[in-house]
Amino acid sequence: MDDGKPTEPKAKWWSRPSAGPATADEAPEPAPAQPAGSAQAPVSAEAPTASVPPATPGAPEAHGSAGTPGAPDAHDAAVAPGAHDAPAPQPLHEPDPYSTPPYGGPGPWSPAPPVQRPTPAHGTPVPPPYAGTNGAGIAPPPAPQDAHPPAPQWQSYDPWGAPRQPLVTQPGPPLPDGRRKNRRGSMLIGALLLALVAGGIGGGIGAYIERNGGLTSVELPQDERDGGGRAPDSVAGIAASALPSVVTLHVTGATESGTGTGFVLDDRGHILTNNHVVAPAGSSGEITVTFSGGETATAEVVGKDSGYDLAVVKVSGVSGLKPLPLGNSDNVQVGDPVVAIGAPFDLSNTVTSGIISAKDRPITAGGEKGDGSDVSYVNALQTDAPINPGNSGGPLVDTDAHVIGINSAIRAADSGSAGEGGQAGSIGLGFAIPINQGKLVAEQLINTGKATHPVIGVTLDMKYTGDGAKVGGSTQGSSPVTAGGPADKAGIEADDVITEVDGARVHSGEELIVKIRSHRPGDDLKLTVTRGGKDLSITLTLGSATGT
Repeated sequence: MDDGKPTEPKAKWWSRPSAGPATADEAPEPAPAQPAGSAQAPVSAEAPTASVPPATPGAPEAHGSAGTPGAPDAHDAAVAPGAHDAPAPQPLHEPDPYSTPPYGGPGPWSPAPPVQRPTPAHGTPVPPPYAGTNGAGIAPPPAPQDAHPPAPQWQSYDPWGAPRQPLVTQPGPPLPDGRRKNRRGSMLIGALLLALVAGGIGGGIGAYIERNGGLTSVELPQDERDGGGRAPDSVAGIAASALPSVVTLHVTGATESGTGTGFVLDDRGHILTNNHVVAPAGSSGEITVTFSGGETATAEVVGKDSGYDLAVVKVSGVSGLKPLPLGNSDNVQVGDPVVAIGAPFDLSNTVTSGIISAKDRPITAGGEKGDGSDVSYVNALQTDAPINPGNSGGPLVDTDAHVIGINSAIRAADSGSAGEGGQAGSIGLGFAIPINQGKLVAEQLINTGKATHPVIGVTLDMKYTGDGAKVGGSTQGSSPVTAGGPADKAGIEADDVITEVDGARVHSGEELIVKIRSHRPGDDLKLTVTRGGKDLSITLTLGSATGT
């Protein structure tokens, strides 16, 4: 049933009343509580709690409003000058037909419902209305003095009503082509360039660190001790004692040259070496001696003997020579440590070490001439100390740095002949002339220029393949036994086979010669001879012969 109220929709709580006709039957809805920062028009203290906005021209005046004491009646109120020119207040937001929060209907996201302000009793003072802003932090302009006081409006919560300054964008200067700078693009380009530069610098630093191990210099820890001395019987101690007495020989002849080693025998300048070292010089060649300290001197041959493969040279005008002490090779035992010193392949002052691997090893060396005049017979000391071409004539010393042998020959794995353009290397089989034999020969060469060989006065059958050394057979008009010689006096006959010398077995003619050469002329030998299937014991006194 119609209660006499207009049927048009009422203003929602979130909007302010719009300008339009109002009747006495239309009662305004209660105003909500005024929150802080609410953007509402100020309400005058003299204004009634329920009023309508100023009437527009031709609009009917509202009836039934309650006035304050002394206030003119609404029917008699005169319109203030200029009131018709004042703009009608507009709602901050258009009504939302969908009731979307926060401006929609009450809901979990909507503000509290409006609160009806009580109408003050007659004569009660009313505090001034809240002077809010318009939601943008700007207070509304004051109403003209000749205008009617603004009608109270419905107060509502405005979530955007906090005081703030409006955002203002200042346009930058236009580019020459009328476009604005793309700041984002510039920032991206700058960041890219910065990344490239940083990457290059980082790569350079990484490469430097990888090559140099860091940005700072590296100092590795090192033992600061001086090492002190070495034991005299150590390899280092032996080398330190013997090296000053060892020399390198460079021999130059008319057709050939060579390099070898020697060592000082006395302070007069005598140096002992191998015969095959000085042989290339011949009768007119040159021999240069280089000492361990680098000093050089010219040497001349004092004497040489191919049968023993020994020679003595002498240097003149050299002082401060240090002779190398001589040991006793008869006291050497298999397994004794030894050190070999020489100039293998012209590498002076080379030191190698090893042991005595065998004694009384019968060897023959030389024989390149083919007539047997250059063949040497040595009852050698065998060593595994590395010996190579150039070591020849150098000393083999014991732990007391005393010479016990003269390095002379090696057994090579291949021929390594000079005619084929190659040189044989060491395989751990080196041979040295015992120093006892070398001492006798050296003394003879220094004193007389020649060496004497012990002989028995027989001719041996070197083609005999049986066990032992066979005396040659008799031919018409000749005998293998030298008449009046040591063998003839001892009763040795042609075709006898000598099988033992001083109780040691003899397996070939070369071995018999080696054993005889290891003695001095005049020494007595006990021989075992096989004749007609019977063994005979014969004592023989060695004779002598001059060597070359």
